[in-house]
Amino acid sequence: MNPMNNFPPPLSPPAPTACATPSALAPSVAGLSTLLTASVCAAWRRALLMRLISLLVLSCCCALSPAQAQGQEAQIRKNLMERIPQFPKIEEVTRAAMTGLFEVRVEGDEIYYTDADASYLIQGSLIDTKTRRNLTEERVDKLTAVDFRGLPFKDSITLVHGSGKRQLAIFEDPNCGYCKRFEKDLQKIDNVTVHLFLYPVLGQDSIAKAKTIWCAKDRAKTWTDWMQKESLPNTSTASGAGNANNSTCDTQALQRIVEFGKKHKINGTPTLITQDGTRVPGAINANQIERLLTDGKF
Repeated sequence: MNPMNNFPPPLSPPAPTACATPSALAPSVAGLSTLLTASVCAAWRRALLMRLISLLVLSCCCALSPAQAQGQEAQIRKNLMERIPQFPKIEEVTRAAMTGLFEVRVEGDEIYYTDADASYLIQGSLIDTKTRRNLTEERVDKLTAVDFRGLPFKDSITLVHGSGKRQLAIFEDPNCGYCKRFEKDLQKIDNVTVHLFLYPVLGQDSIAKAKTIWCAKDRAKTWTDWMQKESLPNTSTASGAGNANNSTCDTQALQRIVEFGKKHKINGTPTLITQDGTRVPGAINANQIERLLTDGKF
């Protein structure tokens, strides 16, 4: 599709019906008529030439736009790295919704804003005052969204509350204090299926406990008993290093979950993921969990 079709052509005078010498005119005015006719034809030709030149210039400008955009991005990257050597690795530079502002995305989902020359740097939220939307928050939500259907459910522990008609995925470390507080609130929520992903990222003891829970005969009960009572099977203390079945139990699922979490930048526990891909880092209370499941926001 020709981009020039989007622009109206420059105005030009109508073409004369003829440029030949009007031999039919009376001899007394023939010379003057010939002079005027030639002048009109010359003016028309000049107008036509200017029109063609303007179309060519406009076409070249449109064709250069992508290159100019790439050059702008490169200049912003260069200036930021030269002026702020400790600045994080820049993943992407794009135009922001606000005229003259560029979005600079670093290390996955952290957003900054700058001008075309990178002379100024802004860290904060960009708000659309007409719609009252937090554009920065929406952008981060989009960047961190996880495809719920793509979660490794075969490596999860399933806990069903009530009818289980609603779905919620949670990444938790067995030694995470915030996770234990969150679990108490989660017990108050009805009609939800919880897909628990053991995410032992807080040390070797977390890995040992995760293996004990994963290798238990009833994983769901063992998890609940530990998080609510700090009780694990075949251990004399709460720091239990695992049960006798760990030596023959396949615990590769735990490593797969950790790799999945790192790939999707799940950097803390608990982390909740809803069916629409919304990610919620941190412990939220029962009312917030209910609103998240009902409205998609808390």
